[in-house]
Amino acid sequence: MLIAQYFTEFMFYSFLGWVWESIYCTIKEKHWQDRGFLFGPYCPIYGSCVVAAEILFGHLIPGGMENMSILTIFIISYIGSAIAEFGTSWVLEKRFHARWWDYSDMPLNIQGRICVPVSICFGFAGVFCVKVLIPFMSGLHETIPGMAYEGIAMFLAAVFGADYALTEASLNALLKRMEEYKADFNERAQETYVRISEAPVELKEAVHERREELKAIGEEIREKRETVAEERRVRREELAEEFVRKINGFQKSNLKNIKRFVPELPEDSEAYDKLKDAVSKLKNIRY
Repeated sequence: MLIAQYFTEFMFYSFLGWVWESIYCTIKEKHWQDRGFLFGPYCPIYGSCVVAAEILFGHLIPGGMENMSILTIFIISYIGSAIAEFGTSWVLEKRFHARWWDYSDMPLNIQGRICVPVSICFGFAGVFCVKVLIPFMSGLHETIPGMAYEGIAMFLAAVFGADYALTEASLNALLKRMEEYKADFNERAQETYVRISEAPVELKEAVHERREELKAIGEEIREKRETVAEERRVRREELAEEFVRKINGFQKSNLKNIKRFVPELPEDSEAYDKLKDAVSKLKNIRY
């Protein structure tokens, strides 16, 4: 029956913790917040801590709750809540790769899992639970029959077990989808990286091919220029030779005509001088 009482109290304190967390976070965020990682309205960390405090202060530490000083309760609750919060945060993060709270923006925090201001609040909450809440629940035990505790505990255990199994399955499915998304993202990122890393090589090859094409075009243009220049040179030489032939023929023809007329004018010195000037002009023609 004692185990049934403790489990019933665990569920009750877990429900109170869920109510407190939801109200506090709703006021803080200014919209409804359903706290806890389970589907049901309970936060097991609160139930575990209060039941642990009841066992510790009521049975393990000598003197009992009534004689325990408030400072001692506060210090033990402060340290115990910090250990419970840090351990729970670490386990949930390792198991489900997610965080249900983060104190990174709070002063004097450790990895965002715990912080001094929140631990102080839990220290005061521990004093309230030990001095007020736990004695009140102990008074109810005398009014509730033991068989009722057994039935309530069995019902709550069934509900809690089903809720935990459903939450576990849902979170595992979510984790599987997240892993698939992550694998797909990594695959796409790798493909993008390969394309980016190969781009300079492809660009270099394309530039090299283009350079070879331009080089071949330049070589072709140079050869055509040389061919055209050679044809022009040959043509100029042909024209020059033809021009020389014509000039020579012209000179010879005119000289013959001059010599033919010269004997006929032996006494005419003026005509003879004119002929000499004409011959000189013909000889001075440059070609």
